[in-house]
Amino acid sequence: MKTILPHCPCPASRLSRIWLNSRMPAARKMLALAALSLVVMFPVAAHAIDVDIGDFVPAPGGTTVGLLYYQHAERDSLYTKGQKAALNPRLVSDIGIARLVHYTSIGGLAFAPQVLLPFGRLDAGRDTAPLGQTSGVGDIILAAPFWPLNDAASRTYLGIAPYLYLPTGSYDRNRALNLGEHRWKFDLQVGFVKGFTEKWYLDLTGDVMFYGKNNDYGSNGATQRQKSLFQGQAYLRYQFTPVANIFVGLSQNWGGETRVDGVASNDEARQRKASIGGSWFIGPKTQLLGAIGRDLYVQNGFKENARINLRLLRVF
Repeated sequence: MKTILPHCPCPASRLSRIWLNSRMPAARKMLALAALSLVVMFPVAAHAIDVDIGDFVPAPGGTTVGLLYYQHAERDSLYTKGQKAALNPRLVSDIGIARLVHYTSIGGLAFAPQVLLPFGRLDAGRDTAPLGQTSGVGDIILAAPFWPLNDAASRTYLGIAPYLYLPTGSYDRNRALNLGEHRWKFDLQVGFVKGFTEKWYLDLTGDVMFYGKNNDYGSNGATQRQKSLFQGQAYLRYQFTPVANIFVGLSQNWGGETRVDGVASNDEARQRKASIGGSWFIGPKTQLLGAIGRDLYVQNGFKENARINLRLLRVF
């Protein structure tokens, strides 16, 4: 699943004024302001790319696949340097992603050019209500995975997937929440899938995200830069039948510290999360996938207490 998360570009000065002018009790204002730099400086949209089971198992050449994702996530706590902020935040996201993939071959290698378009809504509440809400489309993503190793006989696959994010999404530097990031991004992902038996499979994925600069960050038009972000993912799945399975997954990311006008934000990401789910073909060409999960640890930023992922796949 290509996870899309909200982005907060507003500088602390503007949001501080919002909180101070709000009707929030004075004690809660101070708590909110204490976590304010965390909320606005940590780009929670800037995560590496989550995958689903089987993403790195190519379909036969000539196959075209359409996918529609839905992601619902609720966040009710904030962390800075691993410590939970003493306030009552809330941030809910409802995100859809439309994705089109075509499998072919180039030079004898399986190849799958594709395009992804995220869209949806973000809604903040409780002590973080001044962040507001927004809806729109995210940045268009172009991808071109290919497979140096594609051995169906031994159930062994190795794929390399470059992703390019185009700065096309909804973005307003005066909004606290945005679906677009107003910057180019490039992610290089490597995935390995191994079937140990006809029923047990292991999916391993690692990637690194590189960020272009955002030179229109916050109401003052500051320049935001970000260090590379790394992520590792592992899924263990059990294939009941050729058309149905269950899986458990674990993911960890680290890095990605931001700088605004040259000033370090001390907001390096370190997030660990777990998920469980399953997929099944409800028809010869239609598959449903569902998963639930949550964050186990967050060093900086909002922590997800609940996430639901749904995916509809159709083979054409």
